[in-house]
Amino acid sequence: MSPAPLRFGIERLLDEPELRRPLHGRRVALLAHPASVTRDLTHSLDALAALPELRLSAAFGPQHGLRGDKQDNMVESPDFTDPRLGIAVFSLYGEVRRPTDAMMDSFDVLLVDLQDLGCRIYTFITTLRYVLEAAARHGKSVWVLDRPNPAGRPVEGTLLQAGWESFVGAGPMPMRHGMTMGELGHWFIAQLGLELEYRVISMTGWQPDAAPGFGWPLGDRSWVNPSPNAPNLSMARAYAGTVMLEGTTLSEGRGTTRPLELFGAPDIDTTRLLADMRRIAPHWLQGCVLRPCWFEPTFHKHAGQLCAGVQIHVEDPTHYDHAAFRPWRLQALAFRAIRLQRPDYPLWRDFPYEYEHDRLAIDLINGGPLLREWVDDVHAPPEVLDAAAGPDEAAWRETRRPFLLY
Repeated sequence: MSPAPLRFGIERLLDEPELRRPLHGRRVALLAHPASVTRDLTHSLDALAALPELRLSAAFGPQHGLRGDKQDNMVESPDFTDPRLGIAVFSLYGEVRRPTDAMMDSFDVLLVDLQDLGCRIYTFITTLRYVLEAAARHGKSVWVLDRPNPAGRPVEGTLLQAGWESFVGAGPMPMRHGMTMGELGHWFIAQLGLELEYRVISMTGWQPDAAPGFGWPLGDRSWVNPSPNAPNLSMARAYAGTVMLEGTTLSEGRGTTRPLELFGAPDIDTTRLLADMRRIAPHWLQGCVLRPCWFEPTFHKHAGQLCAGVQIHVEDPTHYDHAAFRPWRLQALAFRAIRLQRPDYPLWRDFPYEYEHDRLAIDLINGGPLLREWVDDVHAPPEVLDAAAGPDEAAWRETRRPFLLY
């Protein structure tokens, strides 16, 4: 029997009138961003507005905005009125991160159609948590129109520690969680003890373990950036490691055409860095190819300066091994190599990250100080980090099991 054709949640909702029947007579809002598109690249807001029986009353945008116009992190989006539809578009990354009572009063059912990247720090999953909590308080319904996790099912990283919750840490999950937005919604509801009407319009035909995409339907769907610096599948695969660069003084490639696939700085020796990485933990470098390179960011960190760097290549099927690739460990290893090369290197960036002023960004990103402490203790072997992450990864695979839909 041939597999069912791939259809995302939004496509099933549009194609199957019986799925929409519970929406009749109710005010419907949509939480979306630029990657919220149908098979033919129609934006979900426009596709839903074309349904005569659907009463669209509001829309919401997450970080970077409904239209994705905000290039950098921590650039807020304002509320506005959609000029064509005449509905309010509320920002959940502006004056507020959690929806206000007035925002919640604008709808009965919230449809969530967000393309995720499969990484704990990606703030769309925190926004999902916040709207679920608000919906439970206000007696509203939330439906997730499910989409693929382009990073697939692998799990990596330590669990976020209690007390380290933030806008980049929605709960006790590892950095690479291996779930879809619809599945995460079920987990949030169980983990937080919420009571609300929650539905997932699931995908059909999604095969997260199938080559060559291993989560993303490569060759079957167009890639639309879910955020401005998420330009392709390679970035999505590397992101669970390269996102940690945001907490360092190293460039993560913002201001280049390959953001979050490479890293570097003007004052590092990449030849030595790669040699040290291979010497310390060669087994952490499996599944990809590391290429020394040079780049000059046009904006952001080290703008206008020539940087010695490394690009992580995960697109070549002869070199990429989906099961073996471990981006979180790889990036931690790069930090350790820099610390060995320059013990006094100002690696950790001290700045207000996601409006947190009292804790280092690298610790917020990792949900605790463990990774930073391992990097800075140059005598701690790789087994120390493995001993912390391994049990957490195994525990998460068991925790998520009841919530997997595919």
